[in-house]
Amino acid sequence: MEKVRVRFAPSPTGYLHVGNARTALFNWLFARQKGGRFVLRVEDTDVERSGEEYEKKLKSSLKWLGLEWDEGPEIGGKKGPYRQSQRLPHYKSHTQKLLEEGKAYYCFCSPQKLEEERKKALAQGKMPLYSGRCRSIPLEEARKRLEVGEKAGVRLRTSDRGNVSFQDIIRGSLDFDLRYIGDPILVRSNGLPAYNYAVVIDDGLMEISHVIRGEDHISNTARQILVYKALSWVPPRFAHLSMVMGKDNTRLSKRHGATSVEQFQKKGILSSSLFNYLALLGWAPPEGKEVLNKEGLIKLFNLERVSRSAAIFDYDKLYWINREHMKKLSSSEKAQKAYAYLKETGYFPSPMSEAHWSWLERAVETQLEGVNSFSELPPQFSIFFDFDPSRMSPEAREIVHSESARKVIRSFWEKISQSSTFDYQSFVGMTQEIKKETGCKGKHLYHPLRVALTSRASGLELDQFIPLVEEASRMNFKKPVKSCYQRVAEMLQHLESLSSQND
Repeated sequence: MEKVRVRFAPSPTGYLHVGNARTALFNWLFARQKGGRFVLRVEDTDVERSGEEYEKKLKSSLKWLGLEWDEGPEIGGKKGPYRQSQRLPHYKSHTQKLLEEGKAYYCFCSPQKLEEERKKALAQGKMPLYSGRCRSIPLEEARKRLEVGEKAGVRLRTSDRGNVSFQDIIRGSLDFDLRYIGDPILVRSNGLPAYNYAVVIDDGLMEISHVIRGEDHISNTARQILVYKALSWVPPRFAHLSMVMGKDNTRLSKRHGATSVEQFQKKGILSSSLFNYLALLGWAPPEGKEVLNKEGLIKLFNLERVSRSAAIFDYDKLYWINREHMKKLSSSEKAQKAYAYLKETGYFPSPMSEAHWSWLERAVETQLEGVNSFSELPPQFSIFFDFDPSRMSPEAREIVHSESARKVIRSFWEKISQSSTFDYQSFVGMTQEIKKETGCKGKHLYHPLRVALTSRASGLELDQFIPLVEEASRMNFKKPVKSCYQRVAEMLQHLESLSSQND
């Protein structure tokens, strides 16, 4: 069996898009499953758009996803260097070889001349291919012209008869007519290699066995195979993934929502969740099991079962998978991940004591049911820390507006003020006494009691809320938590103040 070597070769011109991350992930899964090598190669020859900041973000996003590379920047390897900008001597030596063998030639046509030819061909309804006007220039003559300062690119000498074919792992047999390819540019007049040339030299010298990439490269593959043949190299096997689209069947972009790995990380999506979800974009595991960890995905992944159809990015499904992965975390892990977002609220001390961590673990467990990610937790925690009767919602104000509701709250205050301790069991006993005294029951009893304790019409169940609030009121939080007694007292004072104003 051949040694599997795959690569992910991004350009550091922006943040890591989830479509590119999916490509990296499929390469990584294939390599791990086959016991092969995953190579990271940075294609940074676009000097105007490439940036060191983007490369750092790119590598950071890959590491966060768990896509560690076996060879590449930082860790090196036997097939380096792993940045195209450091590989220019390789391109130059192979270009000279192709020129000497007559498989390539210098092209002195200016960009303006090429544009004129392109427009003329289009106007005549023809494919805008290079005319080949520089094909017949002898190599020695071309070199003399270069010596006197003329600029020239280098083109591959290609036949206009026959076909170039390859077997795609995902799409089957693909065939291209050479009449519609022309003589591809290998090296631009500025000395930098064209993409379709550099990628062949790099993949060949790095002994890449499988090229797994997006379907937008299918037409490039035909040109690249011609370069492989000119160099007398055996091409790798190709697999072209469908594009990642939004639900409207257009390329996934910022108008659909978050699109970069970094954005999802900031939104509180777990790396394991995004990893899991990206693996399902265009591929489905057998038996319909969708919530999987890395090991499970490595075991089940099958490149040959990847779909040709467009992969639709479903944010709701990602959030569902994230909720499932959140459930699998321990209470301690949940608290740690939640704290990364909650520390910005100004509620919690720094550093946190063991007692604070213990409280937070239990509080997070009560709040996870209604959130898609940990970043959504801060507003949920305001129920513990932000009690203000004057800022009740219209629904809460409506509940305590009636005289019967005020009777319930007044009776509640009388009982809680006379109690030396208060817990949920005390609350249950008090509600029965309040029910007898006021004659209120059902929502007319429990809704006013909820508003009295939370200043809200709905939210956390009181059997969970009361123990957490009572414990927190005795702890040293950055923003003090009011006890149930303080809350009922403030609510009653607020309501009586409103009543006196209306009299």
